[in-house]
Amino acid sequence: MSLSNGADATSKQQKLQLPNPFDLTDSEILEKVYVTHLHDDDKCDVDVLFDVVSSVVLKTRLTESKAYQTVFQPEFRTMKLISCQMITTPRGERYVHQATMCILHHLRNYSWDAKALVTLAAFALEYGNLLHLSDVATPDNLLTNSLKQLNQIQTRKDPATILVALVTKVLHDIQEWTRLSSFGYDILDVPSLSDALHEVPVVVYWIISSLIAATGNLVGVSDYVLSRFVDRLSSAASRFQDHLKLSREQKGYADEYYKRKKAFSNPKDIVELLRLLIQHNGSKVKIYDGSIKTSTDIEVFDQKYVLLFISSLDKIEDEISLLNSLYDRLQENPSEIIKTYKKEDFKILWIPIVTFWDDKQRLKFNALKDTIKWYAVEFFTELPGTDLIKEKFNYRGKPIIPVLTPLADTLNEDAMDLIFQWGIDAFPFRKSDGIDLTLKWKWFWDATKKANLGIQQVTGDRYIFIYGGADKKWIQDFAVAVEKTKGHAAILNTDTIIDHYELGKDDPRVVPRFWIEIERKRLKKHKDVVDCEIQKIVRTLLCLKQDQQGWAILTKGSNVRVLGHGEPMRQTLIEFDAWKDKVFQKEGFDVAFDEYYKIKLNEIYARQQCAIVKNNADVLVTITCPNPTCGRVMEVTSVNYKCCHRDAPNSGNI
Repeated sequence: MSLSNGADATSKQQKLQLPNPFDLTDSEILEKVYVTHLHDDDKCDVDVLFDVVSSVVLKTRLTESKAYQTVFQPEFRTMKLISCQMITTPRGERYVHQATMCILHHLRNYSWDAKALVTLAAFALEYGNLLHLSDVATPDNLLTNSLKQLNQIQTRKDPATILVALVTKVLHDIQEWTRLSSFGYDILDVPSLSDALHEVPVVVYWIISSLIAATGNLVGVSDYVLSRFVDRLSSAASRFQDHLKLSREQKGYADEYYKRKKAFSNPKDIVELLRLLIQHNGSKVKIYDGSIKTSTDIEVFDQKYVLLFISSLDKIEDEISLLNSLYDRLQENPSEIIKTYKKEDFKILWIPIVTFWDDKQRLKFNALKDTIKWYAVEFFTELPGTDLIKEKFNYRGKPIIPVLTPLADTLNEDAMDLIFQWGIDAFPFRKSDGIDLTLKWKWFWDATKKANLGIQQVTGDRYIFIYGGADKKWIQDFAVAVEKTKGHAAILNTDTIIDHYELGKDDPRVVPRFWIEIERKRLKKHKDVVDCEIQKIVRTLLCLKQDQQGWAILTKGSNVRVLGHGEPMRQTLIEFDAWKDKVFQKEGFDVAFDEYYKIKLNEIYARQQCAIVKNNADVLVTITCPNPTCGRVMEVTSVNYKCCHRDAPNSGNI
């Protein structure tokens, strides 16, 4: 074998080892290209170079500010070396791949947009010369004519017009992506910027490969079909541009979010805060008023406290029923002032959180909307403040009720459990109101434990009747009435759980122990408002103890809802059918029970001459004459009132 034949064989073997770029998938190209990239350490004046190169390859006018800028990075030497690499690339698509990888390795310390731009600038050195000499008409300029002749302009054509326009457009998009990436957006806010990064190396590869092939055609060393390169570049660029388009949209959302978030951190009032949550810029959102079944303006919440009901559309019937009942209670004596707050100053607003509104969701919302008595946001696209709602109020899909003040401060981060447990009693729905209510009854549950009643304090929508008395028949009748009520279809069809406990049934010693614990609470010194409330309760319990038939207590979770006289309590249960529908209309079984109990209390004791305790604040009891020959109820001639603050100066007889 001759030396020349050996050299040809070696060259052929090396060529076969090089991959044809058209046989590679974009994933394979990404893997090969990405390992060539190190750090963006080398400087490149991208803006200046892009304008200069564009003015050459697209024949555009260079801006005046950059027309006189002759010194920029990279230096001419770098671009000329790459130009030479492109010109001297042997014919063949495998060698185009080889030259592309060499250029990427040479530009390994440049950013991705700079790699493509520097290569386009190197291409422009040769391509721009052809364009210039083809366009210039100077018959008397010997130098120009000689250069035309030397470059054989008369026999050469521009083979890369479509490719150059595409490369310039794609390069402009890459620069936009680079600029957006430099803003430092969180990847969670603009995830498509990161997605685009997976396409950029492939796009840059096909830009450089296409320019190498175009250079080969330009100088006459090859005759590549450039449309094949254009197709692969277009395919990769299309995927990249889809990510770029999403990035622009996500950036817009992120910018709007941060703008709203900044304003949300210090709103001037509740109306401005609500606008930030539910209104797009320049748009008006309808507020549905469930009390009159029509739309109103957001200004209805001006100077109001707002219970913000935030939920999805799924399984919220119980919450709607609860808030309807709460709305009714707020309308009762609306000018009433409790703890310095006026009831009529409180409004309820529902903000439904729906990711995607379709016809099914709209129908579902309209059906729920027809059942409410308060306000709701009517907005059938995702709310602009959804992310703020999730961040500010920690909304995670479970219904919540933040309570906001007229100045947009948070009175309670979530009053849902508070309202479910205590209802209107928790007004104005601060956390401290829940704490006070818990303390108001904590002593009672402590007393049951000390007396070994065997009753555990419960939570949730569970009710317990605790009852006792001297009349055994009444006790039996009351137990039967409770059992009949708890087995009623209206109760069984709900989640309501009703239990009952007879004081002293299993151990008669429990009875005196229980009342001794109650009496001990009366003897203790009390100073604050909660303790004064407790004293009223203690006096009421001791009064009920004197009822000749019996007494009963209705509890719901930690809350003691009704302290009642025996016969009105029993008849309330017996006549359950008369008020069963109100269990669903009111805040629950306890509220409906208490309402009907008061009716029966008035009916029964209105016919009697004695004064009876009708609520927690009354302390009068009936006392019979101790003379065994008399036994009649004694007339009340005076009452001594003494404040539970034992050191209070004001006391006296009436």
